[in-house]
Amino acid sequence: MLTRATLLRSTAAVTGTLLVGRVLGAGEPAVAQTTQEVTIAGARKVLADLRQDKAFGNARTLLRKARAVLIVPRLIKGGFIVGGEGGNGVLMVRRKGSWSEPAFYVIGAASFGLQIGLEQAEVILLVMSERGVNGLLHDQFKIGAQAGITAVTFGSNVEGALAGPNPPDIVVWSSSSGLYGGLTVDGSIVKSQPNLDAEYYGQRLGTRDILYGELSTPRAVGLRRDMNALG
Repeated sequence: MLTRATLLRSTAAVTGTLLVGRVLGAGEPAVAQTTQEVTIAGARKVLADLRQDKAFGNARTLLRKARAVLIVPRLIKGGFIVGGEGGNGVLMVRRKGSWSEPAFYVIGAASFGLQIGLEQAEVILLVMSERGVNGLLHDQFKIGAQAGITAVTFGSNVEGALAGPNPPDIVVWSSSSGLYGGLTVDGSIVKSQPNLDAEYYGQRLGTRDILYGELSTPRAVGLRRDMNALG
């Protein structure tokens, strides 16, 4: 059972191991990227893949209708807790005709139901309703456990579900090496990461302040530009 304490300990372990080296130029020493920089760069790659990867189907069309999006560049099987999966991501909301600054999140579960042989995947959670957005803004949101909030995994029936009388609040898309990953998220925990937010923005901020306030940072300009270009 994934408890809050386990989630927090595991998050610290994940963020501590995601530091990677980056060579800035010939003859220059490698510079370590922060967890936030790695996640932002990964999110931009996911958006680039969304334009080209057939496994994402019409996710771009749905993105234009979404109220918010949670992008997890690298959900790792066995990389969150022993026998489980998880990864860091960014949440952005649509506001005033454009996309907000990113707030940092983590998602984890005992099992995400990845297909046999798949060890990692790119994941996008398209949040289609205000109710879904409010769910993610809770201190700790467990998908499938909050009454009235529904999540569906991309499949042949997703278009029908969206056009039906009770459309889902969250649509989950995943891709691994060009293959649809068969990801299920029921029971997974999604949680904000205020420490990562504070490090990134240089001050302690609430998630709503980041998403709906007047905050602006040049560090996330590329990601916001990519999101606005997609719709």
